[in-house]
Amino acid sequence: MALDLAPVPRGWWHSFRLALRMARRDISRHRGRSLLIILLILVPVAGMTGAAALAQSMQETPAERVQYQLGSTQARFRSMPASNAETVQDPVFETATMTRNFTVDPDFKPRNPRNAIPAGHEVLTETQLTLTVRAEASQGGASDVPVMAKAVDALNPAFTGKYTLLEGRPAAARDEILVSPGALERFGIRLGDRLTTADGTFAVVGTLRDASYSDGNPILFLKPGQAAMDGPAAEGNPLGETMYYLVGSEPVTWERIRDLNRFGIAVLSRAVALDPPVPSGAAGGPGTIPAAGYVAAVLIAALALLEVGLLAGAAFAVGAKRQVRELALLAASGAEAPTVRAVVTAAGLWLGTIAVVAGAVLGAGGAAAVVGIARHLGSVRFPGFHLDILPTAAAMAMGLLACFLAAVVPARQVARQAVLGALKSGRAPAVSGPWPARAGGGLLVLAITCLATGHMLGLSGDLDARAARIPLVAALLTGGAVLGVAALVLLTGTFVKVLTAHTAWMPLPLRMAARDSARNRSRTVPAVAAVLAAATLASAAMVLSASQMEEAKRTHMWAAQENQVSLPLETALAQTAGLGPGQAIDPAAVTAALRRELGTVQWTQVLQGPVTSKCDMRVPADGSLPTTTKDGVDCRQYKLAVPAGQECPATPQGRVLDGQDWRCNGSMFPAGVASQLPQLVVGGVGELRSLLGREPSPAAEAALNSGGMVVSNPVFEKDGVTTLQSYDVRQSLSGPGSAVDYKPLSNTALPAVVDAPDVPVPYYGVIPPGTASRLGIHFDNSVLLAQLSAYPEAAEQDRASAALAHVYRIQAMGFYVEPGADRTGSELLWLIVGTSALITLSAAGITTGLALADARADHMTLAGVGAPPRLRKALAGAQSLMTASLGTSLGVAAGVVPAVLLIGATRMYAESVVPWMPLLALLVAVPLTGSALAWVFARARLPVSRRSAGT
Repeated sequence: MALDLAPVPRGWWHSFRLALRMARRDISRHRGRSLLIILLILVPVAGMTGAAALAQSMQETPAERVQYQLGSTQARFRSMPASNAETVQDPVFETATMTRNFTVDPDFKPRNPRNAIPAGHEVLTETQLTLTVRAEASQGGASDVPVMAKAVDALNPAFTGKYTLLEGRPAAARDEILVSPGALERFGIRLGDRLTTADGTFAVVGTLRDASYSDGNPILFLKPGQAAMDGPAAEGNPLGETMYYLVGSEPVTWERIRDLNRFGIAVLSRAVALDPPVPSGAAGGPGTIPAAGYVAAVLIAALALLEVGLLAGAAFAVGAKRQVRELALLAASGAEAPTVRAVVTAAGLWLGTIAVVAGAVLGAGGAAAVVGIARHLGSVRFPGFHLDILPTAAAMAMGLLACFLAAVVPARQVARQAVLGALKSGRAPAVSGPWPARAGGGLLVLAITCLATGHMLGLSGDLDARAARIPLVAALLTGGAVLGVAALVLLTGTFVKVLTAHTAWMPLPLRMAARDSARNRSRTVPAVAAVLAAATLASAAMVLSASQMEEAKRTHMWAAQENQVSLPLETALAQTAGLGPGQAIDPAAVTAALRRELGTVQWTQVLQGPVTSKCDMRVPADGSLPTTTKDGVDCRQYKLAVPAGQECPATPQGRVLDGQDWRCNGSMFPAGVASQLPQLVVGGVGELRSLLGREPSPAAEAALNSGGMVVSNPVFEKDGVTTLQSYDVRQSLSGPGSAVDYKPLSNTALPAVVDAPDVPVPYYGVIPPGTASRLGIHFDNSVLLAQLSAYPEAAEQDRASAALAHVYRIQAMGFYVEPGADRTGSELLWLIVGTSALITLSAAGITTGLALADARADHMTLAGVGAPPRLRKALAGAQSLMTASLGTSLGVAAGVVPAVLLIGATRMYAESVVPWMPLLALLVAVPLTGSALAWVFARARLPVSRRSAGT
């Protein structure tokens, strides 16, 4: 009978089933190693899944907005700030408006939302106001604290989903109110206690949750018309905005909303929000996250997966070496090399599948738990739990791929071992050749090419074209970083061979560790590779974090010098702070109130500026714009012109070419900085000293004394001259994007000297009173600037706010003290360093433990020839020191270079910052700590092992 050598039908399936069965049995026999691999893959997959779910859960959906804002009502009507009938609201976020015409229309007359409600609806009102509550201070005494309040029938069934009663009972009597849980904690009271406010004393009978605010916010809930709010006693306590809720079955359509927008009324409609007729431009979503965050996240995620893949590869390498006799027997019985490889790779599929499924479930479950706990505690950070399937599937696929690739290399290595050598000894040497070094060299060339190409594309061409290429540039640089790590991994064996060639001068433990590393490179290379990947991740994260912190400091919006507070004195500014019209503010009274409540006031200074408080903002029907009103008050404001040639270099689309350019930085940049300080300060040396926070330069003093001007930014001065422009605040022009500009009315050249503040305080400059009067500038007291010696505590701010409220004769007074740029950046950076070092150290510990497990036979041989326990412990420490030192050194280089190139090419931040000291700490601390831990935890006495068969 002829021998049939034809392939068995579906033979590949039988081979694959055999590989799966053998892999499953090996996994069950080595539960510890299998659990380690599962955890290595599970943790990053869970982290990425949970992070994606939490990020998505922060975005409020239209359905959630409708539930939390409307309850079960049909719509909400409110006033919309508009200067003409061309303003259009967003269909979902009605407070977001859009317009292309900023001109004030004299015929535009906004309607009261109450008068625009269609017939056939029941109407509920909600009025926002501010009450002052008498709070007892911990040091004794009391102060009036401004508290947010709402006048609303909160427990009406129509508000189900918007308001929820947590504890207590509904308010029944006229002197009973509900409060938020934060109000109980803020004022140290319990249910049944009484609160004294400016509108009466109320008994607190229950706690209420407002779905729009976190429970920690102190809020008082009253019913419409309760207490003295609507009577004469409410004078000085004007009600805030009143919103009207429609209860009924008739929906409010988008056509109706567009008609109402023309009359200055904004509407949140249930029907429109749930089915927007046009895209919602204000809705949150992934697109709201800055591109820099995506680029950094992609790089960190890629390096993290590479790290865990290499850690898992080290574990698979040890497991494959333990399987060598079993797999050799399989080969000797006729199994082909693909079948032998499939046994190890099948283990990767088993473990990877378990890890990614468990990781996705754990990550999603953890995110759901965080959202649920946050919602239960009353936080509004997460409107609801939103699991995005696409990022979850991507994280699972990447984790499974990492685990599979981690098993491929040891599988190929074991399959190539000689069958006869494997049967003679369970420790047959691995087949080595020049291909790892050649492949590593090729990948290194490819990585350098990708990095260079990405960097060149990111820096060549005009800025608008470079901005369009950012995704490609980020992909090239991220791919180059990953390829660079892979190249260094493949070249690790060569590095080990070269570095350990001349070790005769080293102490015995280091000499033995070097020779063992060179001889057993199949054990050394995975360990160094895992540490290398961890150090790459750590160093890249440190560079990105340091650069982001420096960018945050550079772009900090300064309201004044550090620990300074500016309080309005001029009527227009006072009205923005909440004052009524026509009130005169006495600077001496404001100063006395501050000094009485704060012991940290060093000095105060009155700053004067141009007056527009009495300017009639209405434009006549004929369109004429007189510079003065009938009372003779000037309607002009002032700014400094940027001389020709000193404009901030930008592209046609408005992108700044160089964020570090001196023409794009300093006081009043970026343009349109909002501040309570007068943009043009009228005064002398004293005023300039307070704005600078130091003594002015002699040239600045001389300029003020001679009638010249001292400007805050060199961009406004050229050849000793600056140009003062006037503009009418009633005549606005649309600038680039959504910016608002004004048409200059006059240009006046003045002699000028530059004396820039150390930080970009937002003011143009200081002009002497005589020069201002000569130019026809009407000026008066604008703000009181006070310097504090330290940032006030919360209780001090409460007392100061209450004292100022009495001076200004209002319920609440804002009290903002400039805290300065983030001074915790260095501490946060060192926290990141510690976390990065912990990650790298854990990688070193895992790989050292795996290497020691693989080298158990060598240590038993040492013990058999009489080596003392301390030598074996020293050898373990030396092996960990060499592995961690080489891995961290290569990893720092592989992480810093791509991160620096990525920042420069994608313009994530203005400049890249390399934290040299933290990186040096990482290079030194991780190897030394890992070596010490290996010495401590290495077992001094090994168990007696019987002689293996065949040896």
